[in-house]
Amino acid sequence: MTKAKRFVLDANVLIQARNTYYGFDLCPGFWKALVQEHENRRIFSIERVKDELAGWGDDLDEWANETAPKSFFKKTDDIAVVRSYRKMLTWVQGQPQFSAAAKAEFATVADGWVIAFAEANDYVVVTHEVLAPAAQKKVPMPNVCNQFGVECVNTFEMLKELHVRFILGKNR
Repeated sequence: MTKAKRFVLDANVLIQARNTYYGFDLCPGFWKALVQEHENRRIFSIERVKDELAGWGDDLDEWANETAPKSFFKKTDDIAVVRSYRKMLTWVQGQPQFSAAAKAEFATVADGWVIAFAEANDYVVVTHEVLAPAAQKKVPMPNVCNQFGVECVNTFEMLKELHVRFILGKNR
């Protein structure tokens, strides 16, 4: 029997969902599904992603702080995660294709930590970034995932894997 996949979300999954196809007023079922699948121990994110969402004073910031369970955003201070992150950061810094600015950005945002958490805990990374072997101005998360054998999918692939369905209804 295969082990059920667990997913760790990049900030762009939450931001793009809120800004476009799964806005809180348009598709509240998406946000309920995230919480439900978290309760089923299938979906998480990390505190560094929560930090990236903080301070906007909007509905996503409120969701992250008020609606999402406190356990939704995992800590990354575990030694296995830190080791994985260091290994990935060293690899990125050693890649001549990436600009100095791209390397510096990677070192300061949550992306590397999301991937390190996934590698250390056998999770699947969920992001809207795409594999870009020739990238220079940004270090795409799928490039790093590919290098370290971490599975990487987008929101829609995750929802299919979890068999999430949104049923049409009207708010009255």
